[in-house]
Parts: sequence; C-alpha cells; structure tokens
Amino acid sequence: MRTLREAAAENLRAGAPEAARRQLDRALQEPPDFDERAAVLYELGCASLLTEPANTVNHLRAALAEPFDDPALRQGIVIRLAQVLAHSDHLSEASELLAREIPHTPDARARLRLQSEQFMWDAFDAAETDSPARSRRLAKLADRLGGRDLTERYVIGLRAWDACLRGESVETVLHHARRVLAEPFSWAYADRGFEVPVLTAMVHMYADRPGRAEELFAAGTAEFERQGWRGAHLSFAYGLRAYIRYRRGQLAEAEELARAGLRLAERVGRRTPVHWYAIAILLTTLVARGRVDEAWELAREHGYGEPFPAAVVFPDSQTVHAELLLARGETKAATAALEEVGRRLTPRGIQNPAWCPWQLLLARAVAPEDPAAARALADEALGRARAFGAPSAIGQALRVRAEVADAPGERTALLAEAVALLSRSPAGYELALALAALGAERGDRELLTRALITSRECGADSLAASTAERLLALGGALPCGSSWEDEPTPEELRAAEDAVRGVPTPGPELSAVCRKLGTDLNGLSDALAAFARGAH
Repeated sequence: MRTLREAAAENLRAGAPEAARRQLDRALQEPPDFDERAAVLYELGCASLLTEPANTVNHLRAALAEPFDDPALRQGIVIRLAQVLAHSDHLSEASELLAREIPHTPDARARLRLQSEQFMWDAFDAAETDSPARSRRLAKLADRLGGRDLTERYVIGLRAWDACLRGESVETVLHHARRVLAEPFSWAYADRGFEVPVLTAMVHMYADRPGRAEELFAAGTAEFERQGWRGAHLSFAYGLRAYIRYRRGQLAEAEELARAGLRLAERVGRRTPVHWYAIAILLTTLVARGRVDEAWELAREHGYGEPFPAAVVFPDSQTVHAELLLARGETKAATAALEEVGRRLTPRGIQNPAWCPWQLLLARAVAPEDPAAARALADEALGRARAFGAPSAIGQALRVRAEVADAPGERTALLAEAVALLSRSPAGYELALALAALGAERGDRELLTRALITSRECGADSLAASTAERLLALGGALPCGSSWEDEPTPEELRAAEDAVRGVPTPGPELSAVCRKLGTDLNGLSDALAAFARGAH
C-alpha cells in the first residue's frame, strides 16, 4: 500500500497522472487500512482533477464520507472538491461546501485559506446574489494583509481581480498585482488551484500590460506541461494566451492558440467552463478577422448559446454571442441579449468596459433607432473607461462614441483622440479600427494607408479589405506587403527611450514599440528593462 502511494506521488510530480491513477486504483483494491482509505481516495481525486471531473467528485465525496480525524486532510478534500465542482459549472455548490466548513475550522490560518477559496468561487459565480458586499469584505481583508504567506497573496490576487472588474484605477489594480508577484508565484502548487495566478496575469492584460501577462502565462504553461497537466489546465492556458494575443492585435496567432485550446477543452467536455472559454475566445477572434459566417457555424456546431454558463467567463459568453449576432445584422436579437448582460452585470458592480464592453456594443445596436440612447450608453462607457485609465479601453470607447455622434466635427475630434491614445497602447487591432474610421472621416489617404498596414499586420483581413477599397476610391496607392517584425528595431527602441524621457516621439514608431513590447506608455520603462534583460 505505502509503495503504491509513494509511486503514485512520484508519478504526479513527474507529470504522469495516468500512471498515478492506475497505482491508486490498485491501492484501493488491496484494500487500504481503515484509517488510510480517505487519504487514498483524496490522492486519487487529486490525480484525476480536471481531466475526469465526474470521477474526481465521486472520489472526493467518498473520501469525506470516511471516518478520519486529520484536519489537514479534511481541508484538502474540501478544497479539492470545491475546485472540481466549480470547474464543472457548479459554483454555488462549491461556495456552499466551503461556507459549511469555515465555522467548524478552529485554526485561524486554515480558516483564512477556506475563506480565500470561497472568495474565489463567489467571484466566478455569475449568479452570486450580493457581489458588492463580497467585494467590500474582500477589500477590507486584503488591504490589511501583508502578503506574508501564500494564502495572503491569494487573497490579494483576488483583490486585484475584483478591482479590475469593478473598474477601479489601473494604478490600484497593478499595485495589488505587484504585491502578489513580489515573491515567486507558481501556477502548479501541489495543494492550490491555478485560478489566482491566472487572474493575476490577466489583470495585466486589461491594464494594458499584455507583454507582462504573456510572460506569466508562458511560465505557467511550462509548469503545467512539466506536471503533465494536459486537460483543463492546459486548455485554459492556451485559450487565455490566445485572448491576450487578440487584445494585442495578433489575430492569426490568437486563432491558432484558441483552436489548440478548444481541442483540449473538448476532451474535458462540452459546456464545461473551459469549453465556454475556448469557444468564446475563438469566436471573438474570428469576428475580428471578418469571418463572421465561419464563426456562426462554429457556434452552432458547439451549441454556443442559451443557457449560458453559471461561471463568470471572459470574454463574457453572452456578450460574445451578442457581438456575433450584431455582426450578422441581427440587431434586435443582439439588443435583447446585451440588455440582459447589463441587467446581469450591473447589480454585481461589474462595470469596467475593458473587461466587458456591453454598453459599447449596445450603443452600436440601438443607434439606428434611438441615437440619443446610443450616445448616453457610449458616454457612460467612456466615463467608466476613463476612470479605469487603460488607453486601449478609452480609445475603444472614444471610437464607438464617435460612431454614434450626431455631428461630423465631434466625430473627428473623438476619433483623433482615440488614435492618439491607441498609438501609445499595445492594442493593435483597436488602433487599426480607429485609424480606418478617422481616415474615412477626413478622407485622409495617409491615415488610411497607415490603417491598411496596421490591419494587415494584425491579420484583420476584412478590415484590411474595406480600408483598401476606401484608399483606392480616394486615388491612393496600396502599400506593399507589411515588413512587420516581432522584435523592436533599433529606431523603435530609441523612440521608446525618448518617450520615457518625455521627448516628442513619432506616432508610428511609438505605436510599433508599444505593440511589440506589449505595454502602454506608462509601462514602457519597465518593458524596456525587461527587453534588455532578455536580450542579454
């Protein structure tokens, strides 16, 4: 018995969970001593976590039903069971399990660990009934913690994520993220989930630091692969890395990663949270590339529609579906869906358009019939984006506000501001959209040429085609193929160094280096330092 359990543990450490499951199954058949059975069932549940969710739930429930007196073992079983319930889209059940356990846990540090787990699953629960109160409790707790151990840093990581969703300032969000990452932060701790490391990485993306987010994901993905975690863990990693690439405007790479994530997600099962993530990110990318019919067929093939998941998924599943409807011209259906998104998110205090731009999409949907309502929606989203402070979010909101404006002069001013902000951000696709809109508004061949080059670099095929048509109609010549390189050129690096020092810098060169380093202007100094370390 001991030999089998030790061999299974070694196989888990070596990244061979299948071999570990076989050994633990044999250990159960022997059978184990009366006081060992709960531990073996727990170890078996850990070995099948997120690759065989139903079996994991059965093993862990059986372990809890066994008589044993080890508080640490009980806590481990409860945490793992909550985790697999959550990843099976039973968020409320996961939270209730933890809530029942917390009052009966006398040790203060153990109780904090359980509270941190409950905070996390409540944050992911789309049906949570009192999200603002939970946010207040979380902020009060996290702001007095010093990050002295892993549990405290997990709580602080949840605080960073909550601040991001609620649209607190970029500075606040990144402050808490830095507190989490002040010490090494693994994605594959033996007794922890990977959710908080993922959320800590993702807040960098929303805060216009996608380069830093990709660094964290690359390290996390490598840990998953070393551990042999090739189910939901790796699917999440591929899918969310795809989303980061999408936000950077690297649409071809985003599509490739999203398809890899979807293949892995299908092994876990359709309509599980990991499947919702994978399909939403791929649909979003296909729409941006202009392949709306392909996206629609993919959505139909995968049953992407109501009922939407109980888990909070990003990008938001219903919003992605509505955006697809809007791209197909199904305006009434898109409007109804987006209004429902608003009714769902607003009571929860989730109002950051960088995370979910439902107001901007709704403004576009209602503009033909109710332009005043469209402007009010876009104005509110723009105010929220300015409060958050990420240039990409502000630039997107400005572009949509210009689209629903009622005066040509107003449109031009809004689009000019959008281009200026997005040129100092890592958001290549949003920049291409704003350049194309401003170029069309002014009839400016230079702007349209820049828009065409940028959209080609992004892989935004439909936008590139429509921009080329506008440019030709104005008598312009189409530029040759893009000479885009992933690494900054010496000229771009000099422009970045000048910008850090406050020296006026050419817009195209600054834009290119922000996109390549994955940062906005405020993060450029840190990104340059990281690039220099990597180059040497």
